[in-house]
Amino acid sequence: MTEEQKKQVAAFRFGVICELVNGARLNPGEQAQLIREKCARRWQIPHSEKTRIGRATILRWVRCYRAGGGKLESLYPQDRSDRGKSRRLDEETALALIQLRKELPRATIAHLIEQMHRRGLLSPPMTTLCPSTVYRLLHEQQLMHPAVLRTDRRKFEAECVNDLWQSDVMHGPQVLAAGKRRKAYLIAVIDDHSRLIPHAEFYLNERLSSYAQALAQALSRRGLPRKLYVDNGSAFRCRQLEHICASLGIALIHSKPYTPQGRGKIERFFRTIRAEFLTGFTGQSLAELNEALELWLEEIYHRRVHGSTGQSPFARFAENLHCIRPVPQNLNDYFRHSARRRVAKDRSITLNGTLYEAPVALIGCQVQLLYHPEQGSRVEVRYQSQSYGFLHPVDVHVNCRVKRNRNCATDIATASEPPVYRGGQLWAAERRKPHETDLP
Repeated sequence: MTEEQKKQVAAFRFGVICELVNGARLNPGEQAQLIREKCARRWQIPHSEKTRIGRATILRWVRCYRAGGGKLESLYPQDRSDRGKSRRLDEETALALIQLRKELPRATIAHLIEQMHRRGLLSPPMTTLCPSTVYRLLHEQQLMHPAVLRTDRRKFEAECVNDLWQSDVMHGPQVLAAGKRRKAYLIAVIDDHSRLIPHAEFYLNERLSSYAQALAQALSRRGLPRKLYVDNGSAFRCRQLEHICASLGIALIHSKPYTPQGRGKIERFFRTIRAEFLTGFTGQSLAELNEALELWLEEIYHRRVHGSTGQSPFARFAENLHCIRPVPQNLNDYFRHSARRRVAKDRSITLNGTLYEAPVALIGCQVQLLYHPEQGSRVEVRYQSQSYGFLHPVDVHVNCRVKRNRNCATDIATASEPPVYRGGQLWAAERRKPHETDLP
């Protein structure tokens, strides 16, 4: 009971006994009659469901008030003398239970009771333990849960633009796509120093292909960051992203599992998106959603003064342009997928269900294929860090007319056809001599 509640109870008790302690002196009969009247009344007692007061209670209040020298504090309700102690467990059993809990800090209540019986730690005449009694005792002793260590977290900010980018994915609204309603996912990147958004876009999934596309857009628009801070999602933990970042000189940093506090800036941006942008969006399609987002970022977010920095994100980013690292001209090549294949004896290589032709010099070699999944016609083949050009799909009808000589030089059976490049190697268009021909 709080101090204010005790004052209310004491004031009520004084109101009940005031005629007995401060009024005219009453003879025993008058005093007894007054007490009977008070016992017969119904009272609204503060912080109690009772409505009646007994004769012994009234006399006890009178004795306490006179013994306390007429001070109101003498009528305060007293705390229980056994507060904080188990009234169903004797002291020896309680101490044994506390010691067992310290020995087994992660054990369940049922397991603790079982161990108490097995080890014979119950003091007579107690023969069993109630789970609720054990729980209350351990809870009062703050032994129900292992001690949680406080984490040393500090507010931080990158010293310059593009020193640190934070990135994450937010579940967005439902949009129309191919006649169906599908959930959209916002993939966004924020610069830690300026709070500028290098790129943010809604996609229909949160797979690596979507994230790689968003990251490529951010890099091409705002330059290369030195560090990229992400969580532990499947798209962020794959080797493909690690290879992309390492090739571009970007340190990929993952936050600790279940600790999003370090990525507070991107999480705060998502909260702004939900509160300001999505509440005013009235479109239906994914294209309309991304178009409205781009307009909101450029016209409102990037030009509005940020509460933490005192500058607009665009102005703070622009005043530190000397810190920006330029992107390589062949940035798109860094985002290619990589696969390893062995060239068959007929110079063929299979990739994603398509059959390609490799140069003759690579027959039997295990080569590296670099490609974009959406660009099946541009598959580069590399062997021992050397490029052998781009592969072409196998055309079995053209190969039917190709002749081969002993030196592995090939030509086309029709002399009028111009020279062509196949599999990175020049094919001669000269007619073969009859004695140099072989079966195709």
